[in-house]
Amino acid sequence: VQLQASGGGLVQEGGSLRLSCAASGGTFDEYSIGWFRQAPGKEREFVAAISWNGRNIYYGDSVKGRSTISRDNDKNTAYLEMGSLKPEDTAVYYCAADSNVFKRDNYDYWGQGTQVTVSS
Repeated sequence: VQLQASGGGLVQEGGSLRLSCAASGGTFDEYSIGWFRQAPGKEREFVAAISWNGRNIYYGDSVKGRSTISRDNDKNTAYLEMGSLKPEDTAVYYCAADSNVFKRDNYDYWGQGTQVTVSS
C-alpha cells in the first residue's frame, strides 16, 4: 500500500490543523494507520494510531487530549486533527500502515512526510 500525507503547513501557536493520509495500491481497511512525527535532531515519536475499523484508538502522551485520529475507509483516507498547537509540535509528520494497531513503531508501510511548523 502506498501512503501520501498532506495538510501540513505553518500555523500559529494555539491554532489547529488537519492532516490527511491517502492510501492507494492496497486494501486500506486491512490496515491500522499510525501517525508519527520527527523533529530535527530528535527521534521519531509515536503520535496516534487507529485500527482498521476505527474501534481501537491510541494517542501518544504529547498529543493526548488535543488530537483526534480518524479514518474513512470509503475514501481510503485517514486523518489527524491537532489543536492547541505548540511550537514543540513542529516536526515532519508521517503516516504509516501496519496490520498491528498495538505497535508504536516499525510499521510496514510509510508515506512521505508533511511538514508542520508552529510559530510562537
